[in-house]
Amino acid sequence: MEIATFRATQEPIKDLYRKDAKAAFLTLKARGVADASTVTCKVETGRGLALAGIHPMAGGSGQELCSGDMLLEALIACAGVSMRAAAAVLEIPIRSAEVSAEGDVDLRGTLGVTEGVPVGFKEIRLRFDIDTDASQSQLDQLLELTDRYCVIFQTIQNSPKTTVKLQRVVH
Repeated sequence: MEIATFRATQEPIKDLYRKDAKAAFLTLKARGVADASTVTCKVETGRGLALAGIHPMAGGSGQELCSGDMLLEALIACAGVSMRAAAAVLEIPIRSAEVSAEGDVDLRGTLGVTEGVPVGFKEIRLRFDIDTDASQSQLDQLLELTDRYCVIFQTIQNSPKTTVKLQRVVH
């Protein structure tokens, strides 16, 4: 979507949400099916299915997507879109942009081999390499807005309340 079209499309939506907070409420959902015969899970995406499995360093085959990789992919997708949207709002021209993320996991926690070692990412680093003539103050503002409005980044930083439930299904 072109920048001018993007801005024009967003304005009436923003107006609606300013007037009606309930209209802005969205529940995102994800679904998957854990395979009965392999240690994988088919994840439905907006474009099809992704087969998630265990990372090779934790005993997986390497044929499936690691959920940790998928989290980082979701982060760079969201951050890239957020950065481009912020650049459009700030009218900062960007010739090219590369977004990368890397995260550190201590697999001793994931595999339960060392008590006290947490499961999950210990640190995640997000980086933007952009080609632009923008001033440093514009870039600082761009980074601030990208950080503030990237849903995945904010979710990781602010740890939402979560629940988990196991429910028996009788067929």
